[in-house]
Amino acid sequence: MPSPESLARAESLIRTIPDYPEPGVLFRDITPLLADASALRDCIDALIEPFAGTFDVVAGIEARGFLLAGAAATVAGVGLIPIRKAGKLPRPAAAVSYALEYGTATIEAHDDITAGMRVLLLDDVLATGGTLAAGHELVAHLGGEVVGTAVLMELEALGGRALVPDTHSVFVA
Repeated sequence: MPSPESLARAESLIRTIPDYPEPGVLFRDITPLLADASALRDCIDALIEPFAGTFDVVAGIEARGFLLAGAAATVAGVGLIPIRKAGKLPRPAAAVSYALEYGTATIEAHDDITAGMRVLLLDDVLATGGTLAAGHELVAHLGGEVVGTAVLMELEALGGRALVPDTHSVFVA
């Protein structure tokens, strides 16, 4: 597990961009953290540590969740399942629609998640919880079992934990 100091340094790399993608939204830009190899590794270790040995595959939610999930899958020595926005997959097997902080969306996945597969579900930010809750529903629809849910950052004031109460957050803002 990374030290509190190394995680504090990693967290300091996350920028807050006001009014993006819409007025009133505070966007958390993780690209500076992704560009720093040691900060990225510390965050990946912190994301997967509570679930070590309990999952067969990592599912990452588009788009920044892909980046974290790819690194997590490599570190854990397991595969990666992308969960994509509607219309991005050539053969979607399942889809779930949900509400966002600033609209609605649909996510889809291929049937690469199979019956009994143990899935660690990752995303970058837990805001209102709609995306992660939809991810849980999608994995279950395909026959998989979400054995853990983790995010880089939880935006506590938006109350997403009410929809996904067992989410592990590396950072809380």
